[in-house]
Amino acid sequence: MNVRATVAETADVRAREEVGQRIAELVARAREAQRKFEFAGQPVLDMAANAAAWAIMEPTRNRALAELAVRDTGLGDVEDKFRKNFRKTLGLLRDLRGQPTCGVIARDSAKGIVEIARAVGVVAAVTPSTNPAATPANKIVNALKCGNAVIVAPSPKGYSSCALLIDFIHAEFAKAGLDPALVQIVPEPVSKAATAALMQQADLVVATGSQANVRMAYASGTPAFGVGAGNVASIVERSADLHDAAHKIARSKTFDNATSCSSENSVVVQDAIYDAMLGELERSGGVLLDAAQKAQLQAAMWQDGKLSERCTAKSATRIALTAGLETVAEREPRFLMVEEDGFGADHPFSGEKLAPVLAVYRARDFDDAARIVRDIYAYMGAGHSVGLHTAQPEFAIRLGEQLPVARVIVNQAHCFATGGNFDNGLPFSLSMGCGTWGRNNFSSNLTFRQYLNVTRVAYPIEEQVPDVDELLGEYFGRVGR
Repeated sequence: MNVRATVAETADVRAREEVGQRIAELVARAREAQRKFEFAGQPVLDMAANAAAWAIMEPTRNRALAELAVRDTGLGDVEDKFRKNFRKTLGLLRDLRGQPTCGVIARDSAKGIVEIARAVGVVAAVTPSTNPAATPANKIVNALKCGNAVIVAPSPKGYSSCALLIDFIHAEFAKAGLDPALVQIVPEPVSKAATAALMQQADLVVATGSQANVRMAYASGTPAFGVGAGNVASIVERSADLHDAAHKIARSKTFDNATSCSSENSVVVQDAIYDAMLGELERSGGVLLDAAQKAQLQAAMWQDGKLSERCTAKSATRIALTAGLETVAEREPRFLMVEEDGFGADHPFSGEKLAPVLAVYRARDFDDAARIVRDIYAYMGAGHSVGLHTAQPEFAIRLGEQLPVARVIVNQAHCFATGGNFDNGLPFSLSMGCGTWGRNNFSSNLTFRQYLNVTRVAYPIEEQVPDVDELLGEYFGRVGR
């Protein structure tokens, strides 16, 4: 018998039990608060959601959260996080306004059905370091709107920002007379064991971030919503307004140093407009690297097959300096571009980069562009979305019918549009479902509806039995009985 191994295993079991007990205490407090809150009525639920929203939107607090997020995670840009915190929460409030989320929410007299909204209970919200304030706020607001309590398990890097956000929420709750136990955070140090324990003990898990966390959520035994991997590609079709397309791609690619899963990682350009589009991208702040520079950048961005933290969510100038590309850095690029023609692990630029670095593919025609995107997504990013810049809207329908994507974003700056924007009809969200293509159980933007149960009351109606010939007449006419 290996005594040392036995002692270590015993200590590990005890440590997990202690973590589980600490989480159980959090969950117990949340359950007690939630049972009262659930039946407090729509005005109270709305007040709680609004309190959590204002906690991040108020300019002084928003600024503090944005600055702390960049300081402690080293990811993104303060001004962009400030804008994201405000706009994403403002859009969410717009979507929630007037939505009934408790009591009777729908009646269908013809079918004799009445629908009653019910809370799910205690929500485990797993959140990423890339958006350590905006994503938790989004989940907290949605959870509260539906009468739930929520416990956040942030990434270790994003802990300070999330903890400050919850302090701000509790301050608003104090003014509104709400129980702070409705919104809690896993205490430091956040560990896989603590996150796993929370997932197992909660009533619903909503996981955004690494695929490891998403897989853990689905394996927890608790109902879960998790998101797929990002790796967005955009097609520039020959009829597109190239100046407009380049401007929007540049805005999307550079926003918050590409921390968003919705930022373009690749652009696929038809051959007939390839050189002209590259020129427009360069005028929008992009710098195209030659083959030697591309190799230097690859060596800096990936180490042992993994993205290096030295380049993740940093500015293009800083990335160029890290890669030893001083002459490129002197040009103060907004983003870097590399030409690519392959896919997979041997062509890492075909994957998600979480940096203002754009892979550029040349396509013979539109069908070839769709084929290239399909090959990219066979490696990474299936289910998320695809961008299209074109003057022919019908091409978007073709992509929606052929590609493994849950969203087709037409003539828009992709990272703003995919999660909802004020100039499109998608709901505001920081968590995008990727369907079965992305190993998810939903293909919509995550909204308040995922935080609700619905009870249906069925009353008797007049019996209406259909005629077999009416239902199968067309079939019988074609093949006979």
